Amino acid sequence: MRETAGPTAATSHAVTRALSRNESPHGPMPDIVAAVAASSRDVNRYPDPACTELTGALARRHGVEPDRVAVGAGSCALLQAVFQLAGPGATAVYAWRSFEYYPILADHLGVRSERVPLADDVHDLAAMADRITAATRLVVICNPNNPTGTLLGLDRLRAFLDRVPPTCLVALDEAYFEYVDEPMGTGGLALCDRYPNLVVLRTFSKAYGLAGLRVGYLIGAARVVASLREMTLPFAVSAPAQHAAVTALAREDVLLTRVRHTIAERTRVRAALLADGFAVPASQANFLWLGLGENAGPFGRWCARVGIELRVFDGEGVRVSLGSPSDNDAFLAAVHQWRVRTAPEPLTTGALR
Repeated sequence: MRETAGPTAATSHAVTRALSRNESPHGPMPDIVAAVAASSRDVNRYPDPACTELTGALARRHGVEPDRVAVGAGSCALLQAVFQLAGPGATAVYAWRSFEYYPILADHLGVRSERVPLADDVHDLAAMADRITAATRLVVICNPNNPTGTLLGLDRLRAFLDRVPPTCLVALDEAYFEYVDEPMGTGGLALCDRYPNLVVLRTFSKAYGLAGLRVGYLIGAARVVASLREMTLPFAVSAPAQHAAVTALAREDVLLTRVRHTIAERTRVRAALLADGFAVPASQANFLWLGLGENAGPFGRWCARVGIELRVFDGEGVRVSLGSPSDNDAFLAAVHQWRVRTAPEPLTTGALR
């Protein structure tokens, strides 16, 4: 398709609105700033390698023993440990498209990837179960899925886990769990006692607004957690990150208020996109997915010209993080202008309702 002319230079990217990384648009809470400042006075000392205080706080928060909790430098570091545990030559099954770090980790660690296409933007769990073989040591499920935002309920997860052999570890990546407001969205931690080969990963980077401090955690069976702890780097989680995460856990009342604001924006922005003729899956994360196909690249470049940074997957679609209301309004204005300029020339099949 011909790429339409962009805005004039006078209006081009005066402000860059970063809507590409799924960060929280809310600044850190004063209590967290104070905790980071206080802990920074001791940065000449190594942090607690066991993250004892944070591990204990997470164990109390989720009603588990501390030996079932592993803390890492963001959930990405814990994902790396999960892939390492699978081992070189093993096979990992995951949906595609999903979090783009999975194939990077697999390739780097010598794990063979078995990618299973999404079905209507959702994990096809039946097809994923069919792809598990004797060589499969890991299944990764991103829920809600990145970049589509779609959610799997516990009933479907339970039926899937019943088909997974105990020799295969299942990692449920719940980086966006706090944004789920569907009744079926009870987190996977409810399944850990029944399935000892299940681990659940979460992060403080998104809803808790600590992306710059890099801290995440994993909960699973004590035996599995012990093996994963051995594979994480010592001192990887800084003292400021540990103290900030403990403080954030204690201020979940503020967190939930901020999350509700993001959910309200998610509803508003999706409704506007649907009204403008775009097909947008119902998201349970802090982002939305536009499956624009071949128009993804041109649309991403169009938005870049007006100072809006999106995550573009060429030939597939774009993911837009939900920012402040003014950021979201700027994005919707760019979308509408794009839509008007591309009509009556049709978009790729599936891009419109």
